[in-house]
Formats: sequence, C-alpha cells, structure tokens
Amino acid sequence: MSRNKLRLLVLTHGGIEIALKRLLALDSAEVAALYIETDTVRRVGWREKIKRSIRYDGYTATASKFARKLLPARNPVNTVADEAGREALCKIAEAHGVPVHFVSNFHSPEALALMRSTRADLGVVLGTNILKESVFKIPRLGSINMHQGLAPYYRGCPAVFWELFNDEREIGLTVHFVEAKVDTGDIVMQETVPLEYDFDYGLDFEAFIDDYRKRLVSRCAQLVADAVQALAEGTAALRPQDVSLGKRYRLPVKSEKDEMRRRLRARRKQLAARLIDQRAAGGRG
Repeated sequence: MSRNKLRLLVLTHGGIEIALKRLLALDSAEVAALYIETDTVRRVGWREKIKRSIRYDGYTATASKFARKLLPARNPVNTVADEAGREALCKIAEAHGVPVHFVSNFHSPEALALMRSTRADLGVVLGTNILKESVFKIPRLGSINMHQGLAPYYRGCPAVFWELFNDEREIGLTVHFVEAKVDTGDIVMQETVPLEYDFDYGLDFEAFIDDYRKRLVSRCAQLVADAVQALAEGTAALRPQDVSLGKRYRLPVKSEKDEMRRRLRARRKQLAARLIDQRAAGGRG
C-alpha cells in the first residue's frame, strides 16, 4: 500500500477548505474525487418544525424565529455563505485536477453509481449527515470520519456542548472508521485539547462553542491528514472502541440548555469567590 498512492473519496457538505488542502498536499494519497451533498436539510412540515423548535429552543425563541421567517425582507446570509464556501472548494479542487460532483443526496441511486465509478481506496467523511453502509462501504478500505469528541466516551453531537455541560477540562479529536452505529468504528488517530470556558461570553455558551470550534478547524484538518498518511503507509495502529465505556449524546433540549446556563452561573460564582480568596491571601502575605 505504501508504494502506491491511496485514492481518496471525499464526502462533505462544504466548509472544508483547510482539510482539502492538507489532503492534497500528501505524497502518499491522492484525492480521486470530491462529492458535495446539496440537499442537506431534512424536509418536514411546518407542524413538525414548530414542535421540534419548542422542544429544543422553547416557546419564546420559537415565536421569534418563525416571526422572522415571515418578514419579506429576509436576508439569506447562510445560503450566501454556503454557496461561497462551495465555490472556494471547487476552485481548490479544480486547481489540482480533482473532479467535483454535486449530488442532491449521497444515498440516491445516481450518486451511489457515481461514487462506485471513482474506484476509491478510502473514503474521507468531513461534515455530513449520518451515512448508510451503502455509502461509507463503497471505498475498498471503508471510510474514516473526523469526530470532535473523545470516543468512545463522547459519541454523537453536538461537539463541545456536553463536555462543557459535564465540566470537562478537555475535549477529544478522533479520527475513526465509519460503522453503522454513530462514532463507533476503530480509532485511527486521537488527541485531546484543553477546554476552559471564557466568561467574557457571559452565559452565551452557544457563541463560545461556535468560536471554540472554529479555532479547532486547522488542528482537525491536520489530524485527518495524519490519519490518512498513516493508513497509506501502513503504520496506523487501529484501536477498537469499547462502547460500554461511554454513550452517544444527542442534541440538547430546552431544559438541558437552561441547565447549562445554571451550571455556568454557578461556576462563575465559584471562580469569583476563588479570586477574592487569592487576593485576600496575597494581601495577608
């Protein structure tokens, strides 16, 4: 395997410019094709949307959210950002002669046939919805995924929220093989990074998490590239997961978000009291 370049099939929704550049820079692998899924949001009716919004965000936020959707001068910022990100990916890929395929759904018969025709050795999953075996088993060796979480202890999503909720002092970055159950495949490479809440954000933990994850982008991209290189060179030491050691986390509901704010408020008070004690001790000294 080390004598020939590993042919990679990259699957994404977009926003992976740094990771793609790191993969393209590898001597031991080549990106055979980039597949971008465009129909990324599950289509549900208004009643189901409202029901879910109340469950995850509460009545007040739901009312505000849907009122904004009814305004005629709505600014589609996210749509513009998505299109710009995909355009940037296309430019990077085309500069290296990598075919780019836009598919509405990775699981459609047309997309499956197209991906099989790539004859890839390894799939690299970078920011997609949950994939079925019909997709992630297409490459000869299967597919790997970048997960922001210390598997097997923290599987599922959202990244960082539950570690912060549980007052962890670090989070894990895990590159693992994709299996039918979420984030359970053999670990290829893993490391940890410090986690400390910045109270300059007040209780706006969502803004903190968003900024924190942005700071991890480059590190995650390098970890994926390192994992691919190790697999290509035959030096990867795969580690099976004991899923009994952890759990799969899911999106937090309104009550859990409220509890997060309560816990952060308590930690802020503890931190303030500790600083007062330290200053008092310093004054006595």
